[in-house]
Amino acid sequence: MSTDLGLSSGYIFGLRLAQSEHMKDEIVNQGEGMKHIVNFLFEASMLKEIPRSGYHFLGTGNESVAEHTYCTTVIAFVMSELEPEVDAFKLVTMCMAHDFAEARIGDLNTVQKRYVSADENKAIEDATRNLPFGHLMAGLIEEFNAGESREAKLARDADHLALILDLKRLSDIGYKPPGSWLPHVLERLGTRTGKDLARAIVSSSRDDWWLENFVDSTDKKK
Repeated sequence: MSTDLGLSSGYIFGLRLAQSEHMKDEIVNQGEGMKHIVNFLFEASMLKEIPRSGYHFLGTGNESVAEHTYCTTVIAFVMSELEPEVDAFKLVTMCMAHDFAEARIGDLNTVQKRYVSADENKAIEDATRNLPFGHLMAGLIEEFNAGESREAKLARDADHLALILDLKRLSDIGYKPPGSWLPHVLERLGTRTGKDLARAIVSSSRDDWWLENFVDSTDKKK
């Protein structure tokens, strides 16, 4: 972003707010518009129930698509701070939306995709067709999948970093398989920021943040 995050985000949200009155009018005129939005929210909440299937092959751990999306979105926010010239709103919302189709098609892991294909474009088209902001959602997902813009490249790395973070967590508590997966996921990273974050993750321990607070506070009391 060309200005600081607060100003730029405020400007972008200001534009969204300016458009909201027109959107409200459209919803009222459509009659069923609000119902479509509520359906969208229920569909989004379904991601809490969809498991990430890769963990079945890993042999340990578990995570829903919603949990993965949350972690990816937090990482995207951090990346927008490390690269303040990017469009933070686009980057964060792209990560929020990137796996939305899995509410309809489920989560296919790398092995499954060799034999099974899902029509993600059709799923997104159907899910967003009646939404007043549907074109925004569909556009973000299309940009993410294309992986060409700077925001899309960072978003795709955030997606990988969320898995790297969890593999490191599982490895730190004694599970061996995540150690053999890590090198392959690290190879997928394409941005300098993503690689820098990954190096910091693998050189840290999952409980460093807790021990620093707990041990330091205990020592200070002595």
